[in-house]
Amino acid sequence: MNCDRGQGSQGNILVVDDNPQNTELLVWLLQNEGYRVMQINVSRLAVEAAQSFGADLVLLDIMMPQMNGYEVCERLKANPNTWEIPVIFLSGLGQVPDKVKALSLGGVDYITKPFQLEEVLARVKTHITICFLQCNLRLKMKN
Repeated sequence: MNCDRGQGSQGNILVVDDNPQNTELLVWLLQNEGYRVMQINVSRLAVEAAQSFGADLVLLDIMMPQMNGYEVCERLKANPNTWEIPVIFLSGLGQVPDKVKALSLGGVDYITKPFQLEEVLARVKTHITICFLQCNLRLKMKN
């Protein structure tokens, strides 16, 4: 992760969801708040996209064809280049076992669909802030 948020950007967010309505709404919301956003609708490309885009946070749907969000999260966390990227799950699955599984695989948060825009934004801001604070702390500890 790059600890410098860059020119006017609040951070880089990767949205992984096969539902175009969800991704378009999230992209609109996040870009209006100053985030750089990349969206993909093919889950098997998520790890490569997170790495090449320099994602600071991933918003990840669970129910997708080919590879579900749980598998994507496992791959992100197994990759030395992406394991530190926080993952917030977005899912229509709202049962406690679904949430526990997502968090036990390395997710930092879980938002149930249909989501409220204010909630998504609040959670994204919180986790982006934590991410940058941790990154800056690591840099200070090295010096």
